[in-house]
Amino acid sequence: MNAAIYPGSFDPMTLGHLDIIQRASKMFDELTVSVLDNKAKNALFSVEERVSILKEATKELPNVTVDSFNGLLIDYAKQKNVHISVRGLRAISDFEYELQTAQTNRMLSKGGLDTLFLTTSLEYAYLSSSSVKEIAAFNGDISQCVPDFVADLVYEKMKLRRN
Repeated sequence: MNAAIYPGSFDPMTLGHLDIIQRASKMFDELTVSVLDNKAKNALFSVEERVSILKEATKELPNVTVDSFNGLLIDYAKQKNVHISVRGLRAISDFEYELQTAQTNRMLSKGGLDTLFLTTSLEYAYLSSSSVKEIAAFNGDISQCVPDFVADLVYEKMKLRRN
């Protein structure tokens, strides 16, 4: 069985993320979408909330599971016995960072973790979780950026932050 991990913060999950998940799920028998618990970031949603959001968004994809992890991706991948990490690329600026990370993971894992890059579909190339949060913070329309239920959750969180 071939399996892969799609790690990320997913704060919030965007339609770009969902596009990568759907496409990667067709390439692998099993895809684990893994939310990184990064204490250094000031997340809008808790890890548990992000896992729940991703589970809801991927419920129609039978070979996709959602999990969370902290620490190094190489340790998590080894624990899961997975040797491929999936990453999405929006622009050339993403590539430089992602290439360096992929090479570091490969070196640290002694060749045990490779990275597969998927270019984001053009209709989502502008999307980032940061821009979604910024638009929502000013009551902008994020309906073209995230699934409807995620938009509702983002606006609700932003309202709580303002109060």
